[in-house]
Amino acid sequence: MACNSCTTGKDGQPKGCKNNGTCGTDSCNKLTVFDWLANMSLPNGQEPFIGVEVRFKNGRKHYYKNTENLTLSIGDIVATQAKSGHDIGMVTLTGELVRVQMKRKKVKLDDAENVLKIYRKATQKDIDIWSASRDKEEPMKVKARQFAIDLNLKMKISDIEFQGDGSKATFYYTAEERVDFRELIKVFAREFRTRIEMKQVGFRQEAARLGGIGSCGRELCCSTWLTDFRSVSTSAARYQQLSLNPLKLAGQCGKLKCCLNYELDAYLDALKAFPKNDTKLYTEKGNAVCQKTDIFKGLLWYAYEGEWMNWHIITTDQANEIIEKNKKKEKVASLEEYAAEHIQDTKTEFENVVGQDSLTRFDGPKSNKKRKNNRNKKNNKNRNHKNKNGNTKNKSQNRNRKQKPKANSNAKKDS
Repeated sequence: MACNSCTTGKDGQPKGCKNNGTCGTDSCNKLTVFDWLANMSLPNGQEPFIGVEVRFKNGRKHYYKNTENLTLSIGDIVATQAKSGHDIGMVTLTGELVRVQMKRKKVKLDDAENVLKIYRKATQKDIDIWSASRDKEEPMKVKARQFAIDLNLKMKISDIEFQGDGSKATFYYTAEERVDFRELIKVFAREFRTRIEMKQVGFRQEAARLGGIGSCGRELCCSTWLTDFRSVSTSAARYQQLSLNPLKLAGQCGKLKCCLNYELDAYLDALKAFPKNDTKLYTEKGNAVCQKTDIFKGLLWYAYEGEWMNWHIITTDQANEIIEKNKKKEKVASLEEYAAEHIQDTKTEFENVVGQDSLTRFDGPKSNKKRKNNRNKKNNKNRNHKNKNGNTKNKSQNRNRKQKPKANSNAKKDS
């Protein structure tokens, strides 16, 4: 995620605005919300909403009350109230849209335990302490994982988050079973010299905190915009006629992909027009059983009992028509009457529409042109060699012929 002015430079730092992800548009961060009410003024006599949305590390958001009437805008670093000490976060939303978000998440402004106060805008000293604490998190995570391995605990420490004042460190971990980490907390407190809090998160929450790239090539939905994790079952894949392959259906969290629920409602609406797969069609030729359905084209494939290799294509309207007749104890002659108009030619012809090479250029056997060229070269060399030998022989024969009459003339002179 990046805004128009932020492009990734060296070491992951923004290259454009160089605000390290705290630019005014707040588009460099995960789980951002666009304030489409920012340019609208309030009616006369109405006071602005005092609720403010503040984001912390890896998309963790909380709502606070602006009791000091501070002038806050998106991207401001503020010091907020905590159960002990104070925390440092970034303002992500202000104004009336915060009221809508709090209502959607069922958070009440009067809840003193969950909705705390904003103290002030963070000073440079607060930001320096906050940055120094954030720099300690990665080396601490490496040591913490090693301590958990040494104690033979079946858990994975996925992330560490320091409080803004550096007085407390929260360890996020995942585990399939209940873990007794009392001894681990003692080791952490003795080694890191700070207050320790352990918080278990699910595998989906872990993937949302860490982020990554999905099989679709885009950033994970849970780390960019998805805030609520709905349960996903294998029936969602069955309704969409997907192969029940756990390697393809599971995301990086190891659970079923959240995107299986995105189009599920559309598939369920389309399947209302289809008869049930276990409904048989009774004809005079025999009973037909459904073998396959195509939701997009609205077609069904049926086969007679005992003739499982021969499939007949009919539409949903035709199948429902046959079922209605069967309910009246009427039988149609055969499925061939309905399937005749859906017979398709399976032969496919490819055309070169973009000016590329032929699609069938690799189908034929590859001819070895090098061998043919080498043979032709050898034959030409032999022919040239023979011609040269023949020419030398002819020249020598001609010379001998010329010399013979000279020898005869000399003999005549001698005589």
